[in-house]
Amino acid sequence: MINKTTNRYPINPLIENRWSTRAFSGRKVEDEKLNSILEAGLWAASAFNEQPWRFIVGRKGSETFEKILSTLVEWNQRWAGRAGVLVLNVAKNTFTHNNKPNATCNYDLGQAAAFMSIEAVNQGLCSHQMSGFDAVKAAEAFDIGSAYNIISVTAIGYYGNPGDLPPDMQKPENEKRSRKGFNTRVFSAKFEN
Repeated sequence: MINKTTNRYPINPLIENRWSTRAFSGRKVEDEKLNSILEAGLWAASAFNEQPWRFIVGRKGSETFEKILSTLVEWNQRWAGRAGVLVLNVAKNTFTHNNKPNATCNYDLGQAAAFMSIEAVNQGLCSHQMSGFDAVKAAEAFDIGSAYNIISVTAIGYYGNPGDLPPDMQKPENEKRSRKGFNTRVFSAKFEN
C-alpha cells in the first residue's frame, strides 16, 4: 500500500504493506473481497480448534454499520465512518466441548483478526483495528450475552485521501512507520535482557 515498513530483515510483502490507515475512500468493498477476508480469519489457529471468534459485519450504509459506528469513541467515529465495512470482533469465552473457561479466546480472536488484516492487503484493501469503543454499548446493540467477550472493531476499505481527514489526524497518517527493535522486545536467557 502507501506506507511500507522499513525492515531489519526480509518479511512477507503482505506484512510489509499492512498498516492502520485512517484515510478510507468510502468506496464499497466487493462481496468477493470481503468474503475472502472473512475466510482468512476463519483459518486462524485456536486452542482445541474451538474457533471462538464471531464477527458482526456491517457494510457502509447499513443499520449494522451505523450501530457499530455508534459504539466507537468520538475520535474513531471521526474517520471510521468512511470505511466500507466495520466488523465487531467477539470471542466466545468458554469451550464448547466442556463449557470450561477458554483462557486463550481473546488471543485466538486476535489471530483471526490479524489473518483478516493480512488478507485485506492481499485484496488491495486497508484495515484498522480499534480498541476505542464501548463494549457495553455494543453488547446492548447486538444482544450479546456474557458468554462472549467483545474485544475490538476493525475498519476495512479502500485507501482514501489523507487530506480528507480532520487536520489533527493528517500528520500521523503521513509519518514514517516504525517498530521497536529486537533489543527491547525479543529475549533469550533472561526476560528483558
